[in-house]
Amino acid sequence: MEENRYEKEIAALRNGESSELVVERADFMLFREVWMTQADKKNFVGEAQFNGRIVYRYQESS
Repeated sequence: MEENRYEKEIAALRNGESSELVVERADFMLFREVWMTQADKKNFVGEAQFNGRIVYRYQESS
């Protein structure tokens, strides 16, 4: 089975290796497939942009 590329990108965002993750509208379902399985999914905060683009940032829970 092929690995979803968002598994690595979500891990990089969580670990601080990247500051944001840009998800295009066409890729949202691929992103969601991985995001829904994350125990800390509430820490991924998305900011809607134009044309369905979403920029996610990781926010540590307090």
